[in-house]
Amino acid sequence: MNNSKRAILVGRIASIMSILMYVSYFPQIINNLHGQYGNPVQPLVACVNSSFWCSYAFLQKYKDWPVFIANLPGIIFGLITFLTALH
Repeated sequence: MNNSKRAILVGRIASIMSILMYVSYFPQIINNLHGQYGNPVQPLVACVNSSFWCSYAFLQKYKDWPVFIANLPGIIFGLITFLTALH
């Protein structure tokens, strides 16, 4: 496998892992909704971080869609987790 194909494979795996990382907030959201509140700081920071990465990807001359798509769940689930953790 040449370096170009290897880089594409690593990028795809990293994108999948990023999405899974943010979707993993779902159990905490459920816990928050049931009164077992988690700390809201980390999901807020993840939301802000993902917002910057999505902005970066979208502002490129040639849109970096894999970076954008991989970080979009971080905005959504980070914000939902943050809001549901407030009590």
